[in-house]
Amino acid sequence: MVKKNSITITDNTTGKQFEFSIRKGTCGPDVADLSSFYSKTGMFLYDPGFTSTASCRSEITFIDGDKGELLHRGYKIEDLAEGSDYPEVCYLLLNGELPDESKKKQFTNILTNHTMLHEQILRFYSGFRRDSHPMAIMVGIVGALSSFYSEKTHDFSSIEGKWVAVSRLLAKMPTIAAMAYKYSLGQPFIYPKNDASYSENFLHMLFSTPCGETIPSKIKIDALDKLLILHADHEQNASTSTVKIAGSSGANPFACVAAGVASLWGPAHGGANESVIRMLYEIKTEKNIEKFIKKAKDKNDPFRLMGFGHRVYKNHDPRANVLRKYCHSLLEEMNGINSPLFKLATKLEEIALNDDYFISKKLYPNVDFYSGIILKALGLPESMFTVIFAVARTVGWISQWKEMNELNSNKISRPRQLYVGKASRKFISLNKRNRKNNKKMYPGTI
Repeated sequence: MVKKNSITITDNTTGKQFEFSIRKGTCGPDVADLSSFYSKTGMFLYDPGFTSTASCRSEITFIDGDKGELLHRGYKIEDLAEGSDYPEVCYLLLNGELPDESKKKQFTNILTNHTMLHEQILRFYSGFRRDSHPMAIMVGIVGALSSFYSEKTHDFSSIEGKWVAVSRLLAKMPTIAAMAYKYSLGQPFIYPKNDASYSENFLHMLFSTPCGETIPSKIKIDALDKLLILHADHEQNASTSTVKIAGSSGANPFACVAAGVASLWGPAHGGANESVIRMLYEIKTEKNIEKFIKKAKDKNDPFRLMGFGHRVYKNHDPRANVLRKYCHSLLEEMNGINSPLFKLATKLEEIALNDDYFISKKLYPNVDFYSGIILKALGLPESMFTVIFAVARTVGWISQWKEMNELNSNKISRPRQLYVGKASRKFISLNKRNRKNNKKMYPGTI
């Protein structure tokens, strides 16, 4: 008897049929449970990039790309960005509910009291070249935290151990990031301020010097805070999946997050907002916009407009709608509208929102377009853009890591493959090998 809530797959080479149950989530498509597919059929499933594979159960984030919807624990991202701050969103992602006033104060105090780095860690920075990409420094320093918070002193499988990892990472990531920036400039490190908010303190560490403290304006603090909120989590993306795959082996949580930082560094992931600014530099002036628009419309031209459209959101990016307001407010406050770069960006945005080609293709400005402009307006170089992203996404990584250890069976990740290499063959000793049959593996010298 075939179960009603199931799917039947037929092997047309043999005529055999296999039944698999269907799992239903709160939102989104149903999921065929194919965990027993290999044991039943003797075959693997081929899904490059795992784009059709649900790798886990999760209660944290839901994305509906067709509707342009992003929910954190059931709350719309627009509502969270409008009514809360980054520590509140962190609490929500970690705990499942928004905090009341006393719980928020307690949580914020924990983050505030753990912002400083061990003095020995500060010495690690001097081991990097001054021209190192800040993300390279981030990977190294975050990974190095594993030696200060190790399994010898903490049981990361316990509730207490998990919260040590959570609190230390969330508190210290802005400090690590700001010090990476200061190191690249050759400036002294600036210690955190316990009387400042999360975003205000981050800006303080980035831009203050021993010669004078930089007091950021409210719009700058708000713009950074919203940017952090909007990048906090984005379901099972590449870097989050990397953290969880590393975590499935029981690896130290600080090492897992370092792996996430490394994955985020890729230009197809966290580096997209850097590409926006580089594109604007390439266009140079408003006079060239029409020429580059034509290039973007030409399928045979390699040029692509960066920061437009999204591989997940097919209608609109809900995060972009929020950032757009703060982007324009920030530019207005800084008189950035008189900057050639920002005037160019504004003009490009105007064209994209009104051009029939962009409208029909749904190539709307996405979150990377506005975040790139905001970070540039704040005075940060492109090399720091992905670093800010990493700071924001830390809560998503560690929330997903925590959930994986609490909700799901902590089964080690082990993707399979379709092997297309040589079949088993006889070994030939070195003196009998025909050199003519040896392919030249690399051109020239290495």
